[in-house]
Amino acid sequence: MPETVEYSIFRGSESGAIITETVKHTIQPNEALVEISHAGLCGADKLSKTKNIPLGHHGAGIVREIGCAVQHVNIGDRVGFNGLQNPCGDCDYCIGGKEQYCTQRDHFEKVGSFATHAVWQASMLIKLPEGLESKYAAPLMCGGAIMWEVLTTNDVRPGDRIGIHGIGGLGHVAILMSSALGCDVVVFSNSQSKRHDAMAIGAKEFHVTNDNVPETPVAPVQHLFWCRDGPPDISNGTIYVLAVGLETVSVPMHFVVKNGIRIQGCSSASRKTIRKMLRFVRLHEIKPWIMTWPMTADGIQDAFKALSESKMRYRGVLVGECGLA
Repeated sequence: MPETVEYSIFRGSESGAIITETVKHTIQPNEALVEISHAGLCGADKLSKTKNIPLGHHGAGIVREIGCAVQHVNIGDRVGFNGLQNPCGDCDYCIGGKEQYCTQRDHFEKVGSFATHAVWQASMLIKLPEGLESKYAAPLMCGGAIMWEVLTTNDVRPGDRIGIHGIGGLGHVAILMSSALGCDVVVFSNSQSKRHDAMAIGAKEFHVTNDNVPETPVAPVQHLFWCRDGPPDISNGTIYVLAVGLETVSVPMHFVVKNGIRIQGCSSASRKTIRKMLRFVRLHEIKPWIMTWPMTADGIQDAFKALSESKMRYRGVLVGECGLA
């Protein structure tokens, strides 16, 4: 007989208050119950805070129960997960290794990572490599996956000049990974305040911008990772739009045509890509800079406050009870 489990989740609300809710779920044959040790907080979560939906979309934890048909993971395994749920497995996207674009996939709003536990389709869970701490793996399941997808599918090579505009949770991961790949990392920021941090984690150059234009001349970059809201400016190459916002950004077409610009977005990655990313960060001992809060309603509010006030350095992580052990 399938087991019914009970656990607590945290939801958003129209007022912005964090709501604690008890959930009962009967584990299906292909599902696994994960006790969440760490959940990442990123800019996209701000869009969910004022909706009546489960909060959080990526994290790490320990498998506590599995359905009768599960073979991919075992009880006690340490796993990571992101918002990708239930791709069909049969469409051109899934067969081609781009399951994150499957039109039949479930949206992450159905299951959240800000919770004591979560029930996931077991095949979507990714075992974490030994030596990679869960507190670092959790935020990489989102930002790390996005950056690895961009870096490894767009002909980015060692020695390329990589521009990174915006040094937040995503931007600082971009610096860490790009420098580990052997790229020359050029950072653009609206102020000098993050110069020391950027150079400490692998940047070769740091330039302050005014209305997104560098105040001093800068040699061209082949790739520009746009990790903040607002319109980008680049003289040539490819712009990767990675920040999530609701505002409309205007890009003049004559600017695109005249300068031979390519524009591409990315918001997730396949399981195959994430597994490769985790092996890479383990090999190169990449550790995102994190700030931690307890996995409680107050802890979640405090983390959101730090994020909204731009005080996050650089990824927020909510820590569950099993993450404190």
